[in-house]
Amino acid sequence: MIFTNPLHVGRPNITDREAYLKLVSDMLERRWLTNDGPLVKRFEENLAKYLGVPHVVAMCNATIALEIAARALNFEGEVIVPSYTFVATAHAVHWQGITPVFADIDPRTHCLDPDSVRRCITPKTSGVIGVHLWGTPAPVEELQAVCDEHGLRLMFDAAHAFGVTHGGRRIGGFGRCEVFSFHATKFLNSIEGGAVATHDGELAEKIRLMRNFGFQGFDNVVYAGTNGKMTEVCAAMGIVNLENVDQILDANRVNYQAYVNGLANIPGIKLYTFNSNEQNNFQYIVVEVDDRFGVSRDELVAALTRENVLARKYFWPGTHKMEPYRRLFPWVDRLLPETNRIAGRVVVLPTGMQVKPDDVERICALIADIGKMR
Repeated sequence: MIFTNPLHVGRPNITDREAYLKLVSDMLERRWLTNDGPLVKRFEENLAKYLGVPHVVAMCNATIALEIAARALNFEGEVIVPSYTFVATAHAVHWQGITPVFADIDPRTHCLDPDSVRRCITPKTSGVIGVHLWGTPAPVEELQAVCDEHGLRLMFDAAHAFGVTHGGRRIGGFGRCEVFSFHATKFLNSIEGGAVATHDGELAEKIRLMRNFGFQGFDNVVYAGTNGKMTEVCAAMGIVNLENVDQILDANRVNYQAYVNGLANIPGIKLYTFNSNEQNNFQYIVVEVDDRFGVSRDELVAALTRENVLARKYFWPGTHKMEPYRRLFPWVDRLLPETNRIAGRVVVLPTGMQVKPDDVERICALIADIGKMR
């Protein structure tokens, strides 16, 4: 076994422990643990400043944030989503009795294909959820044009895209709103958490009320809400990691460049690259494995796992092949050729603050050796 300690995809990035523990200690002194406390408010203000948007509503997690945003936008009937995404994107609408309609992806970016979206529109369609996958922005302008043409509401799942720019603007201000994830595995984590960012003050206020059961004041419920509140202990982690986000970015950038160098000459291994004219968080090291490589994608993952390199098949096999969607929409598979092809080829490799450049060099050498097994 090459690595004594496992190298994981998505191992939590943790920056200043002492600063975090100080915030937690202060929280305990106040005995204000949840219910829109001062740390949550501070985290929201810091996020809004960083993202360049006027409104950010912190949530307990990104799935609840997606659900509340979809409800606040009055989605109904059918909503178009990619299948090539984490299953929560589809669950967030299906959970509310809305039908997710799966569109195909652009094989270059792995994000929604606007032409496929256009073909999916029916009289029942009320909206589109684009996903900024791997930190690559979805085709924002093209999707907005399609939605404007058909009177649809557009929002974005930005779980992968914190700190990413599109056209020089940070992701967070596109569409009607954008949803971030601060789960432990994400670039910026708050242990567990999420947020909705928007330029729409009326929408933000609606979302803020829905996050707290729909209460407007102590005894007046004005929406069918839920409990989506972020706790103070999670906000504390988010505050500290955001203040030190450049540490995380620097580690990811160095590792990414090491992968660029180490994988450059391995036949059948194509590293997913990012637009050098935009900012990225480099949180996802994505490779496509094709027939020129010596073994299959699944054999590569198994061989890496035996060496304690815990790579992952993302997003295998595609949301449309998971329950309940494969049972509800068995015919949709033939409409998603690029989703199926990419899902069968992608491997995500370890990075983050716990992975060092010499680890990356050894991973790349290991991949080259595995490819020569046949």
